[in-house]
Amino acid sequence: MRKVLFAFLLLFSARPLLAQAPPEGLWQGYDGEWRHVSSQLLVLAEVMPEEKFAWRPAPGVRSTSEVFMHIALANFYLLSVTGPKMPADMKERLEKSVTSKADVISWLKRSLDAVKSAHLAVTPKDLERKVHIVDRDATVDGMYLRIIVHANEHMGQLIAYARMTGVAPPWSKNQ
Repeated sequence: MRKVLFAFLLLFSARPLLAQAPPEGLWQGYDGEWRHVSSQLLVLAEVMPEEKFAWRPAPGVRSTSEVFMHIALANFYLLSVTGPKMPADMKERLEKSVTSKADVISWLKRSLDAVKSAHLAVTPKDLERKVHIVDRDATVDGMYLRIIVHANEHMGQLIAYARMTGVAPPWSKNQ
């Protein structure tokens, strides 16, 4: 009887969630999920005030701009392991030297678009191709998985940064 009651309560408490359409991209494979995380990263970068880009939760921890730049630079680096070249203007220490909101967003957009375009062009056979990164072998598919997991990992960090500085992610305001 308890199990039936629990199932009944679970079904009716989940009903409002089922009535809402999922956010764009969710459950639509890699490309849909990439659109989703890319959109959230860009929206969050846009709503963060310029002065919050220098904020860091503690000494020695990445600032907001450094986290966004870390994502952008990692996107380009990890993607380069699969074949595409890194941008010619990608120099050392960009994570620390690119700090203005406009410049950070520009790098972020470029990196997100590079991953999107490259993934749309890759063939199923190419996803199986072996690549080498640091000290191990991987596949192109594994590299794309690492790219999206890395972006989502730091999305969580940036949401925490935003909330700690009084900024609510726009997609959470109706919840």
